Amino acid sequence: MPRAPRFWWRETPTLLARLLQPLGFLYGRITLRRMRQPGTDAGLPVICVGNFIAGGAGKTPTAIAITRLLAERGEKPFVLMRGYGGRLAGPVEVDPDRHRAADVGDEPLLMARHARTVIARDRVAGARLARGLGASVVVMDDGLQNPSLLKQLKLAVVDGSSGAGNGLCLPAGPLRAPLVDQMGEVDAIVLIGRGDAGERVAAVARALKKPVLTAILKPADAAAAQLRGQKVVALSGIGRPEKFKETLRGIGAAVIAEQAHGDHHAYGQDNVAAALAAAREHGALVVTTEKDWTKLAPLWPEDARGSLVVVPVSLVFTEPAAINRLLSALTNAG
Repeated sequence: MPRAPRFWWRETPTLLARLLQPLGFLYGRITLRRMRQPGTDAGLPVICVGNFIAGGAGKTPTAIAITRLLAERGEKPFVLMRGYGGRLAGPVEVDPDRHRAADVGDEPLLMARHARTVIARDRVAGARLARGLGASVVVMDDGLQNPSLLKQLKLAVVDGSSGAGNGLCLPAGPLRAPLVDQMGEVDAIVLIGRGDAGERVAAVARALKKPVLTAILKPADAAAAQLRGQKVVALSGIGRPEKFKETLRGIGAAVIAEQAHGDHHAYGQDNVAAALAAAREHGALVVTTEKDWTKLAPLWPEDARGSLVVVPVSLVFTEPAAINRLLSALTNAG
């Protein structure tokens, strides 16, 4: 998937964005109409963790955090994903010991190491499989704009540094439909990190009486300790590679080179060779994300494993009581 154009993220729309705005208006109207279609009841609660924009905002770590909270409450959560980038249409439960990213997609392979995960292009069939396997609640990672399933709790994840970009709809900007209209379709937003762009989205949410749940992404302590003061080459294929660089700098690493690819990038041996060459040139470590490691692991030379550090991140809600109130209302009603 190609990287999002830079003009999307400028607060004031550029000339190109304005020229594309009529197309964005049509796209947004169509998407909004689709969002408002009635969904099929899967027979168990469905929590949707989506976003308002195209590209990464932190949905997957948010979904992982929510499944952990549900498990602590005695629930049996399953995660439901489309399986973008994988060849299997599903519905099928992801087995991280048997499947590869080419089979099920990189994010489901990562997710399955944290929670039982089903992929399905037909979301209703996927939810029914999860229910048959013993799920008491389904956490739908992405699919806010997909109307197929009835969702009892809809959360939109917002990146604090990017927010809604220039506020326009695809292809003029990153929004899938107008922000205010989409906000009316969700129960709360999850604002990750700080930034003026995110605060502008939060202000819209508060004006519409929507709860704003704040959170941070926390790198694993062991990886942070290993990288503090080290020179690194940042290797990633994610929606917002600049966020990965910010994370590395935040833990004290010196990013001396970056090899950023499009989201869900299909790595090859040439990418591995280029990263290792850059690391040797600068006397640095190669650093990548957990998501990227699902695809890099089969390609990485065993004798070069010591030159690579994988940085897991976890989402931490700054006010856990707020998300727990929403989960209590949902599971108690179910």
